[in-house]
Amino acid sequence: MRRLLTGCSLVAVLFAGLWATASAAAPANFAGTWTLDKTKSKDLPPQMANIDSLALTVTQDAQQLTVDTKVARKETADAQGGPPAGGPGGGRGRGMMGPQNVSYKLDGSETTLDTGGRGTATAKAEWQNGGKTLKLTTKRAFNFQGNDVTLTTTETWELSGDGKTLTVQRTSESPRGTQSSTLVFNKQ
Repeated sequence: MRRLLTGCSLVAVLFAGLWATASAAAPANFAGTWTLDKTKSKDLPPQMANIDSLALTVTQDAQQLTVDTKVARKETADAQGGPPAGGPGGGRGRGMMGPQNVSYKLDGSETTLDTGGRGTATAKAEWQNGGKTLKLTTKRAFNFQGNDVTLTTTETWELSGDGKTLTVQRTSESPRGTQSSTLVFNKQ
């Protein structure tokens, strides 16, 4: 009887160890190049709805996640045959959707971003849902025409089961109000 209890206890300890190992699985890995699928995305803000493409190049290791954003704008010449409205067609889309290259520390601490002397900006990442989703928050503060302005963007990133689709729930808060959208990206 004692041998049976000892054996059962040993098996229970082994199962508990296996369960703990399984529940401590590595967090999601978002590394790769992702392109926006406008047909699957919802409630795109005008600056995103009017572009040709949006690509995210994401690098990730245990300490940090870096997102480099590239925007290609639509080529539309003005009525006089001048250059495309809104500037050149390609490029990084500076100012369209916030910082274009942002690094987040994956330990949950805040990072100060370089704004080129135009106010202050911070970035923060927080793992959620047991490492399946990542909440990214950027805050930018600056002065516009004598008024202090704060822009806050919160994104929740989640991968599909096969890792080929990235869904981003995005909320932007500014003096103009709050705008929410769902961005769907396909892995390249």
